[in-house]
Amino acid sequence: MPFGRLPVPSVESAFVVFDAQDSGCLSYGVEEAGRRWLVKTATTVEGRASLDRAVAVHAAVSHLAIVRPIRTVHGAAGPTLVYPWYDGSVLNHATVHGADRSGLTRFQHLPVPQIEVALDAILDAHLAVSAAGLVAVDLYDGCFLYDFVASRIRLIDLDEYRPGPFVLAADRLPGSRRYMAPEEFARGSVIDERTTVHALGRTLHHLLDSPEGWRGPQDCRRNSPEAWQGTNEQRRVVERATRQAPAARYPDVPALVRAWRLATP
Repeated sequence: MPFGRLPVPSVESAFVVFDAQDSGCLSYGVEEAGRRWLVKTATTVEGRASLDRAVAVHAAVSHLAIVRPIRTVHGAAGPTLVYPWYDGSVLNHATVHGADRSGLTRFQHLPVPQIEVALDAILDAHLAVSAAGLVAVDLYDGCFLYDFVASRIRLIDLDEYRPGPFVLAADRLPGSRRYMAPEEFARGSVIDERTTVHALGRTLHHLLDSPEGWRGPQDCRRNSPEAWQGTNEQRRVVERATRQAPAARYPDVPALVRAWRLATP
């Protein structure tokens, strides 16, 4: 465990600071005990609630692809989480200034079998999420950290995941519209595993889309075979997973994963 009982290093000692997100959290990288770490702390009430959820998520879920904190320090401003630092590129570096998807473009240029290995790791991680009784909220390409040297994907910032099913008591859930299901925009709707299935289906679609697909209108991308790098069988799995009506999708994450693996060469 880093730092032992010593205080968590302050942001003043950081070698990098991430302070332009809209999550209500401040993250920064520090070096201590010969290693690098990522420290995440809340700056708003919303950020504190998010980190409280993160603590609960990591207490319930353990998977090699999910980056989990190795130390949690509880204080008056909420929990401070210390994560191991991993090198890599976030596929979508989203800030209040806009989105940088250069990592995603680079990822989409990888050989398809290499992309499929990463996709399987994402799906496998969500089998653990499903088994823990959690629903994916705010899953998008900004949650994927890819190490292009080691050819390994990791999942980060799963702070909004929560126990399900539950009834949406707000006008919408947090997240990227490119990944969200229709029920996430309807107060009073049921959010359950079929919502996770939709998010994973959109993940499969976007990450196995061709880089050129981002340059055209979304409807053209969806209908153009040139914008899809997978097989027709994989495309049919994605189509079912992302249907508008929850009842028309795969009933749960294990069913989606089984179908995807059967469709993947």
